[in-house]
Amino acid sequence: MQDKDTNSHYFAPSPAGDSQRHRFTIPGPHGPLTFDGASGVFSQHGLDKGTAVLLDTMRKQPPREPAPGSALCDVGCGSGVIAVTLAAMFPQCTVYAVDVNERARQLCAENALLNHLTNVKVCAPEDIDPALRFSLLWSNPPIRIGKDSLHELLTTWLARLANDGAAHLVVSKNLGADSLQHWMESLHYSVERLGSSKGFRVFEVSAR
Repeated sequence: MQDKDTNSHYFAPSPAGDSQRHRFTIPGPHGPLTFDGASGVFSQHGLDKGTAVLLDTMRKQPPREPAPGSALCDVGCGSGVIAVTLAAMFPQCTVYAVDVNERARQLCAENALLNHLTNVKVCAPEDIDPALRFSLLWSNPPIRIGKDSLHELLTTWLARLANDGAAHLVVSKNLGADSLQHWMESLHYSVERLGSSKGFRVFEVSAR
C-alpha cells in the first residue's frame, strides 16, 4: 500500500511543500564544508548519523586514491554531503551525484558551488550513461524505499563499478544491514565490514 504522503518523502521525485532551508557545517578533508539542508530532502536538519558514520569510517580507513579523471558516484545524494566530500577529497576526479528527487539535485548542485567545487555533476538516475564505470561509489542507500526496490537499486549501481572499483555503503543494523550483506554476497560480491558504530555498519563491496 502506498503512503498517501509519498510526495513529502525524500525519495519522491517532486517533494510537496515549500523548501525550508537549514545551514550546517561538517569537517571536510581540507577544512570545514558548509551545506544547506531543505525540507523534502533526506536529513534536512543536518548531518544524519549514518552518513556521519560512513564519513568517519572512511577518514580512518581512506580508500586507494583513484586515478586522475576517474568517475566517482554518490547514489541517493540528498543535499550532497557525500558527493561534496568526495569532490573535496579527489579534486582530479568527477563525482556523479545521483538522486530521483529534483529538489535534492538542485540543492546538491548549490552546495557544491557553496564549497567552491566544480567537479560535481548532478544527475537523475536515467541521465547517467549506462556504460559509465565508477572507481568509487559511496552511498547511504534509501533503505525505506522497500526491500525489492533497494535490491533493484543496488543491483543496478554495483554492476557499474569499474573492474578495480569499490562501493562503500552505510546501513542501519536495525534496518537489515546483516541480511543485506548476505544478499550481496549471494550475488558473488566480496563484502567486507569496515566498521560498526552507533547502530550502523559500513561495508566495502568490491567489483565482481
